[in-house]
Amino acid sequence: MLSALGWGALAASSLVLGAVLAFARRWPARQVGLILAFGAGALISAVSFELAEEGFAIGGLGWTGLGLGLGAITYFALDGVISRRYAGGRGKRGREQASQSGPALALGAFLDGVPEQLVLGIGLAAGDGIGASLMVAIFVSNLPEAIGSAVSMESEPGTSRARVLGLWATIALICALASVVGYLSADAASGEAQAAINGFAAGALLVMLSDSMIPDARKQAGRYAGLLTALGFALAAGLSSVS
Repeated sequence: MLSALGWGALAASSLVLGAVLAFARRWPARQVGLILAFGAGALISAVSFELAEEGFAIGGLGWTGLGLGLGAITYFALDGVISRRYAGGRGKRGREQASQSGPALALGAFLDGVPEQLVLGIGLAAGDGIGASLMVAIFVSNLPEAIGSAVSMESEPGTSRARVLGLWATIALICALASVVGYLSADAASGEAQAAINGFAAGALLVMLSDSMIPDARKQAGRYAGLLTALGFALAAGLSSVS
């Protein structure tokens, strides 16, 4: 369990790192978009090889597919609740334009991060270790979200940098604890249940990629976003094959 907490904390630490980097310099939208694109490619690889493929192997297509559908619907519904609650659009860009962008962005990061971290714990409990491509995908994809979100939060009246960093540290802690939940759940669950959990994370991440991450990368980085997405996928897939 301690190993799950340690690896989860390492992956979630990029949320805090992103907030720190946001205050260290000014980040042009193009640079954030390129990082988003690279992270999107890495996440596509993780969904393919660390989530769906593993789910098929341990529990079969049916349970993985059921989990995938539930994850996709759950993310879609909760993201819609956030957009209505704070009068913004769907995805990260909509949260940045919300009436209270700070809380909306924080909830969005929580919604993105928990499924990813659950799978880290599942992999450890199964004795498979940490999938390198999933770790890279989580770490890299967290950075641009935290950078852009921290800048948006700081711009709100009465919000200090210390408060922003504290908020992101809290989100990182919750996400790290999700790795422990994944570890404990997988340790007591059947192969079919583990496949459903893998599928759930895959479904949630696919909706997030389609609704938010890839459109934002394309808008901010232009045509180069496609190249960086392919590079992120290739690197993560290569790491997955040797891990």
